[in-house]
Amino acid sequence: MPVTAEQRVDGLWEQYVATKKKEVRDKLLVYYAPLVKYVASRLAAGLPQNVEQADLVSNGWFGLIDAVDRFDPTRGNKFETYAMQRIRGAILDELRSSDWVPRSVRQKARTIEKAMAKLEAALGRTPTDAELANELEIPVGQLHGMFTQISKAGVVALDEVLGGGNGDRGDVVTLVDTLADASEGPVGQYERNELKQILAAGINAMSDREKWVLMLYYFERFTLADIGRVLNVTESRVCQIHTKAVMQLRLYLNRRLND
Repeated sequence: MPVTAEQRVDGLWEQYVATKKKEVRDKLLVYYAPLVKYVASRLAAGLPQNVEQADLVSNGWFGLIDAVDRFDPTRGNKFETYAMQRIRGAILDELRSSDWVPRSVRQKARTIEKAMAKLEAALGRTPTDAELANELEIPVGQLHGMFTQISKAGVVALDEVLGGGNGDRGDVVTLVDTLADASEGPVGQYERNELKQILAAGINAMSDREKWVLMLYYFERFTLADIGRVLNVTESRVCQIHTKAVMQLRLYLNRRLND
């Protein structure tokens, strides 16, 4: 019976864990190389045109190398999930170090988040676009334009930082942190399950359209264009809905995790 690709890569992991040989690591890097292009392409879709995808791929390679070096296959976790987080982190670190986000866009994001927090406290739910625009004293169309700017310049995404936490990882919680770890004890499993419940509650508080955008983009891996066809709206509108949904979820998680 021929050896499958999965069996071959399992064998490479066994060799690398036992020997840490560079040539074995290089074979693993080649096998998982498509992950770098995949993550870079998803990030590039929401970035200004002057940001080259080739540069994102180059920076993402450092994340993949780090992931291979740090990953422990005996813990039962899926490498692809772990690696994609490391790759994304390496790309975002480089983008942040170049300070490519205009100050005006950062200010707009802070203004919207402040208005969101105020309305959520007053209404007991997430505000509609009309309510948020009214609070900001701007037309709804202008609010949508601000969401578009924030999305293109701010890399707003669930698998970046979701909220504050405790520990030695920079006090952040990411989507990957909610995934199961087969090696953790009862306390760790309880905390992870609690975080999943908080995340689910935050999503359930959103409108149906916002829920669909998050589910299709992050869990079904649809593109923004694909989601637009499902919801019968433009890709630009999907981008705006996604940005608002993530900003709301971040506020919710920060509030819950810092209580």
